[in-house]
Amino acid sequence: MSSINQDSVRQALSAVKYPGFSRDIISFGLLRDVVVSGSDIDVQLVLSTNDTGIAKKIHADATAVLKAMGGAGRVSVKIDVQAPATTTGAVGPAKIEGVKHVIAVASGKGGVGKSTVAANLALSLAQSGAKTGLCDCDIYGPSIALMFGGTNERPTADDDNRIIPIERHGVSLMSMGFLLDDGSPAVLRGPMVTRYTQQFLRQVAWGDLDYLILDLPPGTGDIQLTIVQTVALSGAVIVTTPQEVALIDARKAIAMFGKTNVPVLGIVENMSFFLCPGDGKRYDIFGTGGGSREAAKLQIPLLGEVPIEPLVREAGDTGRPAVAAHPGSAAAGVFQGIAEKISATLK
Repeated sequence: MSSINQDSVRQALSAVKYPGFSRDIISFGLLRDVVVSGSDIDVQLVLSTNDTGIAKKIHADATAVLKAMGGAGRVSVKIDVQAPATTTGAVGPAKIEGVKHVIAVASGKGGVGKSTVAANLALSLAQSGAKTGLCDCDIYGPSIALMFGGTNERPTADDDNRIIPIERHGVSLMSMGFLLDDGSPAVLRGPMVTRYTQQFLRQVAWGDLDYLILDLPPGTGDIQLTIVQTVALSGAVIVTTPQEVALIDARKAIAMFGKTNVPVLGIVENMSFFLCPGDGKRYDIFGTGGGSREAAKLQIPLLGEVPIEPLVREAGDTGRPAVAAHPGSAAAGVFQGIAEKISATLK
């Protein structure tokens, strides 16, 4: 008797990764139906993309893992390819109304200071005279509300039932942190997370912006997939620290954007070094040169090396990013330089 059943087929398909992502096609919810007749397997997948290469890759990988199952007979994998849904009715990634450039700030792993970079980049762009917004797309771990001192504020709605963003230091802000009480977790399943992400992007009254910065959650998952498939991104900024363990994950983030045709504007090496206040001696706590070597290897710009300064952490914790609280600091100077490079690239 064949040991093949629906559960074993699902288990086999869980080894198939979505191209450019660390997650598999089962966890992404792409499996529509499984029919097992004796040793024969019929699988139906549904895929939202305009990239035919992705469908071909998934078809080949899914077919291979099913044929490798012990006792498998005939294997049929059919994929229903649908255009990504957008609120404008356009096919493929669509622009956000009124926004000139959308820039994703991403990292392969948590703890590298991605939100700190996103907050100070947005503020630096605003200080340069650009109309700037910052959307906190980390639904489970929002931090932008705290970094801008707005955790006690709640957004309101306009006459068209669009969310009015919170304004801080000349930056328009939206974050789940504005909707949750202090310490309350966002307990949401995947579809709801996707829905909130789309609402933050499409149903917020951003107005006319030169730049909308997206602070993505770490890794490569549902939110990242939703954004790259439905939003026309001008580019992505990858945040890492110098050590190899962070660079490994940064490469995954860079590969994800490459596979989805989003240009990588450059790498920011955060926590690059520490300058002792007493003698000015430099300490490379997390190693040295990792970001520059990776940028050279991948032929993308190194946008800046942000030093470790306690005042950067203190500024974020007290609701005033370093660029506003300590504009003369070394870190603030690097953030301002990063903003200038990005502005020059996206003219």
